[in-house]
Amino acid sequence: MASSNPGGDKYRSYLGEDDIKNVEWRFGSPPNYDLVNKLFEQGRTKVWAPGSLEEMVQNLVKTWEMEMFNKVNSNDYKTVDPNKYKFSLNGRKALSRKEVVANYGGGYNSLLQTSLPDKFRCYNPSEETFDSSHIAFTTTFPRGFALEILQVYSGPPVIVYKFRHWGFMEGPFKGHAPTGEMVELFGMAIFELDEHSKVVKVEFFYDRGELLGGLVKGADYDSSSCPLFKNTE
Repeated sequence: MASSNPGGDKYRSYLGEDDIKNVEWRFGSPPNYDLVNKLFEQGRTKVWAPGSLEEMVQNLVKTWEMEMFNKVNSNDYKTVDPNKYKFSLNGRKALSRKEVVANYGGGYNSLLQTSLPDKFRCYNPSEETFDSSHIAFTTTFPRGFALEILQVYSGPPVIVYKFRHWGFMEGPFKGHAPTGEMVELFGMAIFELDEHSKVVKVEFFYDRGELLGGLVKGADYDSSSCPLFKNTE
């Protein structure tokens, strides 16, 4: 699993001075997690002991997310074996990294797959790019969308855990005004590691409506943004 990272981010590995060299970063430079780390520390419900299984899993998941969203070249991944890696959401067919990018553009889109008809999609991943999805959610959550591990049910090589994401809607989302309210998402996940402690399969299980429902509560100043919630008076 991901190792500690002196001199880098205290909750993510591979962000130390030596780790960030010669990496092709999607947004031009390594990510800075100061704001979301503060949000995490203020709002977490669990504080895991250093070196505990829970703390190591939390570090792994945060580091995996950092690499998936910020590293352009899969050969720069440290947590994942890009040649074996598969991703699945809510029991759907597992996709390779290349398939995820080809079908959904990567980023938040693969995490928000849905079988809803287009007219009911307040966020339609098939119409978004990596960049447009990044802009949408970083605008909505300017302090980030914090993650904590609530419970680990089994350790490696097959890690099963329960998680909580949360953030404050302090920016608009798809035509809906910010509410300032906390938006939370709970779910389960499975991370499968190989003999080299590299992630080879990831499965997530959660209701995307728990996230999006909190983002369409604000005043709708663009009624075309979500037909389901149009004013029909």
